[in-house]
Amino acid sequence: MPSRPEPSAAAATGSTRSSVLVLALAAFFSGAALRICDGLLPRLAADFGITAGTAGQVVLTFAIAYGVSQLVFGPLGDRYGKALVVCCALFGCAGAALACAFAGGFDMLLRLRVLWGIAAGGVIPLAIAWIGDAVPYEERQATLARLLLGTLSGMSAGQLGGGLFADSPLGWRGAFGALCAGYVVIAVMLLARLRSMPSAPPAQGGRLAFFPQLAAVAAIPWARLVVGAALLEGVFLIGALAFLPSYLHQRFGIPLSAAGALVALYAVGGLLYAMAAKPIVRRLGERRMVLHGGWIVGAGFAAWAVAPAAWWAGPIALVVGFGTYMFHNTLQTHATQMAPAMRGSGMALFAFCLFLGQAIGVWMAGASFDRFGALPLLLLPAVALPLTGWGFSAALRRRAGAAAA
Repeated sequence: MPSRPEPSAAAATGSTRSSVLVLALAAFFSGAALRICDGLLPRLAADFGITAGTAGQVVLTFAIAYGVSQLVFGPLGDRYGKALVVCCALFGCAGAALACAFAGGFDMLLRLRVLWGIAAGGVIPLAIAWIGDAVPYEERQATLARLLLGTLSGMSAGQLGGGLFADSPLGWRGAFGALCAGYVVIAVMLLARLRSMPSAPPAQGGRLAFFPQLAAVAAIPWARLVVGAALLEGVFLIGALAFLPSYLHQRFGIPLSAAGALVALYAVGGLLYAMAAKPIVRRLGERRMVLHGGWIVGAGFAAWAVAPAAWWAGPIALVVGFGTYMFHNTLQTHATQMAPAMRGSGMALFAFCLFLGQAIGVWMAGASFDRFGALPLLLLPAVALPLTGWGFSAALRRRAGAAAA
């Protein structure tokens, strides 16, 4: 596999930092697009005369297209430049969002949401890969936390904005139009910076070869371990989280809106981590971060299982969100390093495995919740996630020892 020189500490210039800011804004709107329809589902159901479950297809189709398209965008970024492909993806998102705003029927809206999901898949993973090219490793995790801050803020804003637009005369059309305007502004900002942004040389001798590049990444033992950990994270963490509001509603009899608000503090915990990432990385180091993060998340699921009152779920969610991103950001940082010559393809494979794990986890959690109740839903992650963190921490220790030897 061809090698690529790593960026030096001097490479983290003011220009690079401002480019990261633009990419964080791109991640903000990409995150908002992921969650904007959550609060719009009742309005979509009313406007199209369908059930809320049917309206939920706008979320599912977007998510599937988003996950699968990343396998294509990774090699494209390696071949044509990651920042350029992110810029094109942003313009594609703008066009798809505008088309969705003028959709004449629900079937048409579903098809357009697929196109939007495809375009959105080219933003966050390639932004992460670009940071891997431009930012030295010792600064990378703190820099990725700034991108994470944009993503999580966007997801929170999307959930809030969807509800606000649903209750306004503008409705879902206004929500999609607002996202279109945001995409255009950020795409133009990124387009103006393209020439000044550092770019890596094309992978595979300049050829565009999707499957060979993905296969080359998968052939690296360390890459298989990193994406395997991401798959387990998706299965045991995100799958179970999807049913937490239902669990709280069922156990404590609180409204689903209140249950969702309590679980939403999970994202706030992630934001707190993103703001404090630099001193945490410096104080704990990667091995202890992934180990402690796994234990924190596992303890959080156990705490949800024995919480004596509904309000406990909020503070627990806050702590679990903090622990999640201690764990996840470390995995993500290593994903940028597992195939330096093909970072776009590497991040695409990482993101796809995380998405695949989510899909498997939601299916498993749903089957468990329907057949056996909430207890297995909570206790399995309480055991599996600390073990995953311990296993990856041990792998990091072995890897460091081998490098020293």
